[in-house]
Amino acid sequence: MNLKKVIPAAFMAIASMGAQGQTPDSCYIYLWGAENGSSGLRAEIADERPNVKRGYDPGFRLTGSDFGAWGAQKKMFNPTVYRDTETGGWHLVFNPDREGTLGAYTYSPDLIKWTVQEYDTAQGIMKRIPKNALPGEALSIEDHKGSMFKVARSTADKLTSRARFLQERDAASNQRASEDLFRFAGIDTVEMTLTLRPEEKKRISDRFIGIFFEDINYAADGGLYSELIQNRDFEYNPADRGNDQNWHALRYWSLSDSTGSTATINTTSPIHANNAHYVTLESRNGRQSLVNRGFDGVPVEKGYIYNVSLWLKTASATPVKVALLDEAGKEIGSTKLSGNHPGEWTQLNGSIKANATTHKGRLAVTPLKGGTHDLDMISLMPANTFNGRQNGLRQDLAQALADLKPRFVRFPGGCVAHGDGVDNIYDWKGSIGRLEERRGMRNLWGYHQTRGLGYHEYFLMCEDFGAEPLPVLAAGVPCQNSSTAAHHTHDALTRHGQQQGIPMEEMEAYIQDIKDLIEYANGDTTTTWGRKRAQAGHPAPFNLKMIGIGNEDLISEAFIERFKMIFESLKKSNPEIEVVGTVGPFYEGADYEKGWELARELDIPVVDEHYYVSPGWLIHNGDYYDRYSRQGTKVYLGEYASHLPDRASSLEAALSNALYLTNVERNADVVTMTSYAPLLANERHTQWRPDLIYFNNHEVKLTPDYFVQKMYGNNAGTLYVPTSRTVSNNNPELLARLGQSIVIDETTGDTIVRLVNMTPTLVSTKLDINGPATLTLLTGNPDDRDSREMTSEINVPGQYTQPPYSFSVLRFKK
Repeated sequence: MNLKKVIPAAFMAIASMGAQGQTPDSCYIYLWGAENGSSGLRAEIADERPNVKRGYDPGFRLTGSDFGAWGAQKKMFNPTVYRDTETGGWHLVFNPDREGTLGAYTYSPDLIKWTVQEYDTAQGIMKRIPKNALPGEALSIEDHKGSMFKVARSTADKLTSRARFLQERDAASNQRASEDLFRFAGIDTVEMTLTLRPEEKKRISDRFIGIFFEDINYAADGGLYSELIQNRDFEYNPADRGNDQNWHALRYWSLSDSTGSTATINTTSPIHANNAHYVTLESRNGRQSLVNRGFDGVPVEKGYIYNVSLWLKTASATPVKVALLDEAGKEIGSTKLSGNHPGEWTQLNGSIKANATTHKGRLAVTPLKGGTHDLDMISLMPANTFNGRQNGLRQDLAQALADLKPRFVRFPGGCVAHGDGVDNIYDWKGSIGRLEERRGMRNLWGYHQTRGLGYHEYFLMCEDFGAEPLPVLAAGVPCQNSSTAAHHTHDALTRHGQQQGIPMEEMEAYIQDIKDLIEYANGDTTTTWGRKRAQAGHPAPFNLKMIGIGNEDLISEAFIERFKMIFESLKKSNPEIEVVGTVGPFYEGADYEKGWELARELDIPVVDEHYYVSPGWLIHNGDYYDRYSRQGTKVYLGEYASHLPDRASSLEAALSNALYLTNVERNADVVTMTSYAPLLANERHTQWRPDLIYFNNHEVKLTPDYFVQKMYGNNAGTLYVPTSRTVSNNNPELLARLGQSIVIDETTGDTIVRLVNMTPTLVSTKLDINGPATLTLLTGNPDDRDSREMTSEINVPGQYTQPPYSFSVLRFKK
């Protein structure tokens, strides 16, 4: 039912609306929303009525809809506001769907801060409105419909002040380095003096810099996971890509000769129920090949060894030729696999040495007898994986990550962790065990994930990097951007994926799954899941210390109820595990406020904050964490990045992140962990930019931001030394672009000085420290995309000159 039909057309207003004039201490507020639902609720202030004069064009946006997925959803139709005659607060109801079957409610004491939205049927939502709340006068202005309220001038003044604040903040956030020559015209060299205050040094987190791995942008399959065959398990499904019928179980496979031969997908007798599809090849004479083109080609290097594996079921003993082909179809290496058991699935293994290099190769699989042949799990992996791990990681990409020296690794998401709807929540148990037994699943970023890089490989990766694992599991609810409902969901409200939660009767089993993960990581070999870890080749525990529950969720009642169940149960059963909670998807707003309220109520050890913002925001919000409490819940800045309008991975973006991190490190007694996001992107299959590292199937491309993270990770400290700063020019815009952070690494006794200069001027910096130092420098023009760190040994005679647009790290030995 449409809210316009539920709400009476007119009621008596809060104050008389019939006066032709107004007293100086009152004015009118017109509250409206666009008919297409895209505007949210907006406000305009008028001194007189009926000759309405717009205060802001197109008005000041007060709030929007949080319902549904981005894109077609998150719309606000028919917003209607009620004024509370007792509190003076404002009650807002609207339809989050165009049909008007659903209703939404939120409350604000001042039209600025709003509560977390609640959803129900259109009829049911009206029960949230108290009897003492009255609507304004229905009014149409131009092409908008809304309601008019007469209010005290002070009410309007607060909105006006808020609007001006946001305008000023937006203006500051939109500042670009391209304007700096005008902004700092006439300024040559700047003199800066830094005076250390070692008596005030404080202990900071030794987990400050980590990495966040999410399977987005083909970061796992086709990326960090070393598998070279795409759709090796024949499990691609149209549902992976919004019912794209071209995305089927034979995608990326073809027949070399289809004359008299066929390749069809079968499900009659799979290797394992979790891997239901396989291919049946009808071959005329033993010459037909099943060919895979990999991820933009199969890349191989001359002289390198590649391990090949496949499963075969056929009526008789049948050798299988597996060959590497170059772009022209010429064979550049092959092997013959034999030894299958007639009539049953048999795994065959071998290796191929490439005699030529190609980046756009193919793999051809040819049963050497005519007949019917069932094939599945066709795999090709380089023998040279990172640290030589079987089923391991791509060597060059993994080495780039290891070179960051991350203190922790977060996995598997992000939105991948809690999925697109309840049915798509990442189940860790389906990602371990033998590869043919794992459950591949739809990746909400629009493709299929084999989960060959599953939880066991993740724990090994952490071990190889010398990093602590930080697994993140859903808090019993799916992604706040879910579009897909659970298969069992029927009512209008929960047909929208984000409004679901795991059914309460299933929550105990879900909580046990989380406890089983802890046991898999830490349990001895006499425990059920510790024994499974040992069977996978790792008898020793992985020493898990922390676990994330939830990821930038809407702090809804469904979330709160389930999070509390999980948190309280883990606190009782596994008090040694530090739980990392969440405070919503943004750095402000209703979910952020409610999330922090919940964190303080439950005394959650750490909460995860996310924000993707402009360089200007990072420049002008260096004091963001200065005002956080030093007591209680700590912060994990789990996802952040500097976003330019074109999403470029430029030096300007990188330096703004380096600058912000100097301010965060000053607060590293509060912000215990940080991780840039996203981490990896296949440059030909990128859903999100910017990313830390880009790659294709044979190259790794490091960004300026990569070197910022590396310069922090390779120069970590455990003690922060406050400094006093004097600058010869007190231009506030210049001061905001100069950053410094001095830390001590207690393991070596070294003192590390970080200096950021985001201006076009030289900054001559006097230091209390002198002597030989290792200088690592990142500098260039702001729009450079290929800036790299440079390292040299220098002598610092108590003074160091920062180049324009630079990040300098000086490491003084003890």
